[in-house]
Amino acid sequence: MKQRKIGTRANLWLLALLAAQLTLALLFGPASAQTTGAVKLATFKGPVTPVLAEYIERAIANAEVTGAAALVIELDTPGGSVDITKTLTQRMTSATVPVIVYVAPRGAHAGSAGTFITLAGHIAAMAPGSSIGAASPVGSEGGELPETLKTKETNILVADIKNLAARRGEKAVTWAAKAVSEAAAATADEALALGVIDVVADDVPDLLRQLDGRQVIVAGKEITLQLSDLPIETVPLSGIENFLNTLTNPALAAILLTIGLNAILFELSNPGGYVAGVIGVICLLLAFYALGTLNANWVGLGFVGLAFVLFVLDIKAPTHGVLTIGGIVSFVLGTFILFNTSELDVPWATIIALALATGGFFAFAIGKALAIQRRQPTTGLEGMIGQTAEVRRALEPVGTVLAEGELWAAESESGPIAVGERVVITGHDGFRLRVRKLTREA
Repeated sequence: MKQRKIGTRANLWLLALLAAQLTLALLFGPASAQTTGAVKLATFKGPVTPVLAEYIERAIANAEVTGAAALVIELDTPGGSVDITKTLTQRMTSATVPVIVYVAPRGAHAGSAGTFITLAGHIAAMAPGSSIGAASPVGSEGGELPETLKTKETNILVADIKNLAARRGEKAVTWAAKAVSEAAAATADEALALGVIDVVADDVPDLLRQLDGRQVIVAGKEITLQLSDLPIETVPLSGIENFLNTLTNPALAAILLTIGLNAILFELSNPGGYVAGVIGVICLLLAFYALGTLNANWVGLGFVGLAFVLFVLDIKAPTHGVLTIGGIVSFVLGTFILFNTSELDVPWATIIALALATGGFFAFAIGKALAIQRRQPTTGLEGMIGQTAEVRRALEPVGTVLAEGELWAAESESGPIAVGERVVITGHDGFRLRVRKLTREA
């Protein structure tokens, strides 16, 4: 009984000690102190796509689970989907670790949706020579929205961006609203003067040094940042994320589209091998994925398809290259329309190279087709035209000649011809050859 009482008393003391430690942690815990974990670094480069959004959400979760001191998002984006951006900014503002958005390197741009992402960070920073802004809404295919819809979307986005910029002061709120309603943009120094960002830093180490001692509110708690002496750990894209993100390069999407269409046309013209067809389908599916995530203008795909129709027609019914020229023009126009959105740079060099290469290939095919049509037949009766033969039974005007080791009925076009004379075959009527006397000029 005594042992049991002693054991019970020890348990009570242990519970009391744990309760005391918990109370001290709640009262004097990390409300004003920074955790001692590493600084996580995620690099966000390219349009705002589901792949990159998932990557950033994974980086935030990784920073939270590992007790990171902060997460730095190095940002360079022309923008992207409003819905994806909204989901991403909600995740950033609800993070339990400080999220620092750093528009870098020099020359980087936080355009359109990137402006919202930058303002959603607990800390916003930019590299010298970078820019931010031009967040006006556009259609899903890059074109202008109808007036009523544009007004509605603009008002919603203005309200959203004001909420994100509210803690940065009145000047920042005013500029942020103009970034949406008037497509306003700012350099790093201008953004700093307006309070849109907190720091202009040359690189990540410089950024962390400048942030030492700053206080931020994270998940309702005030945290003092002490980051400069902490290790920096990169959160890399996974293999599949890196692959899918690479596909969203407009130049690569154009190449995949061209290869896919060429491979399928080759399979249709030479059925049975399947390899070209399979490669073509895979390339087209990857191209369609890329075009979908890039919010490409699908009208352009119709012009690209028309280009290949014109190429094929020029082979089937040669027009001396006229349709091929039309195909090249249609291809260039179509790929331009595909990528002519506010969020993408049109890959002109790739487009022109692909157009010339594809047009050159079909021009070569057309030339071969014309050469085959003009070539002298080498088999059958047509192949005998122009050859010589020997008269074996006098042509008066019908007789017999020896041609290619065989006797043939023949009819003279140049009067009677005696046995043993040489004649040249000029044509045929059914299985009767037409011949004329071979002269020295012939």
